[in-house]
Amino acid sequence: MGVPVIAGLGTAQPPAAAQDELWSGFFARHFSGNTRALAERVFANSGVTRRQAAVNPLLEDVSEWPTERRMRRYQVEALPLGKEAVSRALTAAGLDAADIGLFVVCSCTGYATPGLDILLARDLGMAPDTQRMFVGHMGCYAALPGLGAASNYVIARGRAALLLCAELTSLHIQPPGARVDTQQIVSHALFSDAAVAAVVVPGGRGYALREVISVTDTSTADHMTWDVTDMGFRMGLSPKVPQVLSRHVRDLVDDLLARHGCTRSEVDGWAVHPGGPRILNVVERELALPPSALAASRDTLAEHGNCSSPTVLLILDRLWSSPSAPRRVVMLAFGPGLTLYAALLERED
Repeated sequence: MGVPVIAGLGTAQPPAAAQDELWSGFFARHFSGNTRALAERVFANSGVTRRQAAVNPLLEDVSEWPTERRMRRYQVEALPLGKEAVSRALTAAGLDAADIGLFVVCSCTGYATPGLDILLARDLGMAPDTQRMFVGHMGCYAALPGLGAASNYVIARGRAALLLCAELTSLHIQPPGARVDTQQIVSHALFSDAAVAAVVVPGGRGYALREVISVTDTSTADHMTWDVTDMGFRMGLSPKVPQVLSRHVRDLVDDLLARHGCTRSEVDGWAVHPGGPRILNVVERELALPPSALAASRDTLAEHGNCSSPTVLLILDRLWSSPSAPRRVVMLAFGPGLTLYAALLERED
């Protein structure tokens, strides 16, 4: 069987709003007292200048919506966004929907049955025997195990696979609380909406996926949480997360590269999930990277915010479409567990 190759990417995003506008037009009155002053500083130092929102708080305040209403809206908004991303990825890869043997969907911001996997397979014309896999509640790192599953299918079956990561974090703005909740402030300042699809095929031009690996530090399982509540999904984000990453990221990356006979100095593309400015700073320091190495990650954070699972694919798309697309790319993403995922890609011409 041929090596699994990412042959096409497709992105789709709802309308954007400036971070300053989101603050002055909504969040400045969402928070009050000491919380407001803290939130203003967090927003200003988030590294985000623009974000996308399928449900824009400048137009609709969802913070008091019950979870049922948010889930109904998820299906309405996510379906066309996912369809646009998948269609673009298929076009980029030169394939039809009927060519897809496995359809993997990653999303932690909404649930419904039948889900995006079934409805998009129907609407796009995938074959009745197309297999489907839905990956939920993995959060920001889900794209990498999703790519791993798609690649394993391609190797085993010799057929094309399709990955879609679709997140609508805008549906989960929480009600204003009576106490300072730094974790909610940070999540409200960073998160955004997007859908990105990737087509994986057995051989050909694109980025060959050499390997996907991970490490989970279960002693810090409470550092990052995503709880289903009566008022949407609530983020828990400990300020200790960067410290945990600093303990594991160097060994994870060096182990991955050593297994393929290369070192960090031979990597010319880095797609690092921008969980926030501190996350990127820790990765840059621990891997001894030059400031330019994470430019694509910082630019993605600035222009799109943290879109959860689609974000590393947005960064890969930015690297791929640059005038000098990198030859060798390391993708890194982090999430609940606390879990770190890494993938090694090499360009096939």
